[in-house]
Amino acid sequence: MLPIQLFRQQKELILEGLKKKNFKDIDLVDKIISLDEARRQAQVDNDTVAAFINSASKNIGQLMAKGEKDAAETLKNEVAQNKDKAKELSQKLGELETELHDLIIQLPNLPHSSVPAGKTPEENEIVLTYGTRPDLSAQKKPHWELMEQYNLVNFELGTKITGAGFPVYIGQGAKLQRSLISYFLNYNIDAGYTEYYPPYMVNEASAYGTGQLPDKEGQMYHAKDDNYFLIPTAEVPVTNIHRDTIIPEQNLPVMMTAYSPCFRREAGSYGKDVRGLNRVHQFDKVEIVQLAHPDKSYETLEAMVKHVETLLQNLGLEYRILRLCGGDMSFTSALTYDFEVYSAAQERWLEVSSVSNFENFQANRMKIRFKDSTGKAQLVHTLNGSSLALPRIMACLLENNQTPEGIKIPEALQPIFGKTMIN
Repeated sequence: MLPIQLFRQQKELILEGLKKKNFKDIDLVDKIISLDEARRQAQVDNDTVAAFINSASKNIGQLMAKGEKDAAETLKNEVAQNKDKAKELSQKLGELETELHDLIIQLPNLPHSSVPAGKTPEENEIVLTYGTRPDLSAQKKPHWELMEQYNLVNFELGTKITGAGFPVYIGQGAKLQRSLISYFLNYNIDAGYTEYYPPYMVNEASAYGTGQLPDKEGQMYHAKDDNYFLIPTAEVPVTNIHRDTIIPEQNLPVMMTAYSPCFRREAGSYGKDVRGLNRVHQFDKVEIVQLAHPDKSYETLEAMVKHVETLLQNLGLEYRILRLCGGDMSFTSALTYDFEVYSAAQERWLEVSSVSNFENFQANRMKIRFKDSTGKAQLVHTLNGSSLALPRIMACLLENNQTPEGIKIPEALQPIFGKTMIN
């Protein structure tokens, strides 16, 4: 959520940022500024009446002590009238504050100055490409055929149990999935992240805090009787661990990692671009989250990008990094780098990670703060990244490492998986 001070002091900055993010309802900015002025005036009126009531109440006692009962009674009537007025003003102030809040939360975060202009994924900026593309034979198979051949994942069984987009991992497929999760978690822990095992459902306050509400209601599974939401990523419960807390400045950055299944309704219909594991409703992901000092959050972002890079290098996958343009960024992000790995059998790039800095947008919603050297409470900056999302990683590992004898397991995974090949 954008701080109200920003609207008062830097309207043009907001308008410029919203334009870069291709936000359509620009008129909201003027409505917010006008409503804030009305709210501030209502606060002044409310304070003025409250001050009169307090002062008059003291004077009544003094008048009574002097025996000036008539003057005291007159003042009592004025106090009574002003108390009724105070109730009306307080109600009006509450209504204005609610209306103002409801308007502000409709605005996305503002993009960082380095974010390129653009509306579509095709306008994202390629930062770098790394790795060697495998030279597969003419008989190369996509991962969904390999999974069927080696009985690794059964999509039809998942459809029978639940529905399309809920795959069932079997045998070596399940073991490879578990090996990837363990490898990612262990790597993150060795880098200084503390592991958490969070709930897979969150309440409305948690979904609001990280920006899933009110932006992504239709993309989440909702348990309506309890008003809980199945998480779309571990970012949601993990970041909310510190909601409504003040963190000692010396404890920054706070580094957290977690594995969770992720649930997303937006997977959509199945076609050539979403076959197999390319897009599913339930998938596994390991997440990294940091709460950083505002002066160091972009330094932290670069370190998180390097962290994810090393994971992909260790798995031997060709990857590229994209800086997302304004129109392709999430509602909450100020700057996002996407990682894509190359699928040699499908001959296309597949997204496997997003690493983002949200600056104080989420922290303002969750009231995550720290006290600086002067004792003043400030909002932290929040960052998160996929480290990594498993379905497309697994798809590319299978496709890029296929041989006539079987599927080679990357050296980094062999100690956990226990074999060098799937055959």
